[in-house]
Amino acid sequence: METSTFLRKIHMHCPLCEKMHEVEERKRITSIVLKGEEVTYEERFYFCANADEDENEFEVGAMTNENLMNARNAYRIKKGLLTSQEIVEIRENYGLSQVDLAKLLGWGEATISRYESKAIQDEAYDTMLRLVRDNPLHALEFLKRNMDKFTLIKRFEIRSKILDKLDSYGKEYLTRQTFESEYAEFEEVSDSNGFTVLNIDKIEAMISYIAEKVPELFKVKLMKMLWYSDVLSFISNGTAMTGMVYRHESMGALPVGHYSLMNLENLNVKEEMNSNFDIMLHIYPTAEMDYSVLSDEEKTILDKVIEKFKDCKTKDIVEYMHEEKAYIETKAGDIIPFSLAKEIRKF
Repeated sequence: METSTFLRKIHMHCPLCEKMHEVEERKRITSIVLKGEEVTYEERFYFCANADEDENEFEVGAMTNENLMNARNAYRIKKGLLTSQEIVEIRENYGLSQVDLAKLLGWGEATISRYESKAIQDEAYDTMLRLVRDNPLHALEFLKRNMDKFTLIKRFEIRSKILDKLDSYGKEYLTRQTFESEYAEFEEVSDSNGFTVLNIDKIEAMISYIAEKVPELFKVKLMKMLWYSDVLSFISNGTAMTGMVYRHESMGALPVGHYSLMNLENLNVKEEMNSNFDIMLHIYPTAEMDYSVLSDEEKTILDKVIEKFKDCKTKDIVEYMHEEKAYIETKAGDIIPFSLAKEIRKF
């Protein structure tokens, strides 16, 4: 028998010698090859002193499952992945069932159950789990993306749990941190961001300023108005106002990190249900917003955009934007360079 440590004696029916007697429960460090990697882990087993020397060890079902779990977790640790217990802790931290967490992340209902018991997650899934673990705002974003997977009551129940957790983390710090992280690859000024560094204070002020003058302001319409504001600034001064980067999406130009953008603490965003029972994000002015970060010229640009689109329905402004050269000459998912946007139609 390999070097092992005695744990205790248990009186049980031994499947090796077919007798009721005391067997020893032992543990040892052993190794196994998983996914082409040799990993070392702790293994428990029973030892029968009455059996033949060549076959004197055995496991019961629960012990085998625990040993396999230890082996898989050793592989996870070696590869820098979350262990099964760490995944359990993420779920319990939010008070979610296995099915709820799987739906929240947009996965199959049994996925979390498998990761907590037998399957090893890949790096992409592990990254998503870490996002939710480290920042409740990411959990909130996932809920918005996958809200159709929950009933209305269940969605608000989960949202309440996430918001409770968010309060304990400190909203203002986390919201900005999350949005800024979306722009890690755009820190240098370029044609992509209108040769402007991301300015969250200015973005918040612009959104509240627009909301003061456009009562029916919803997310998609706001995103287009922000793009046109940045473009007009770029045309006038060679620099955009916000430093945001916009992508070609089916609804027109959408800034990178638009989900995180809507969670900024200094914005006044309400979830409201329309006549079709769809949840809409309605943006309202923020009380006591500091508009000093906006220059008179920037306010003039915003006023032009507001005058152009304040009475437009979302569908109208989307269709209008679809006719812009900057949209026509880019493909889905492409970053829309500001140099292309110079040729927008007249205001």
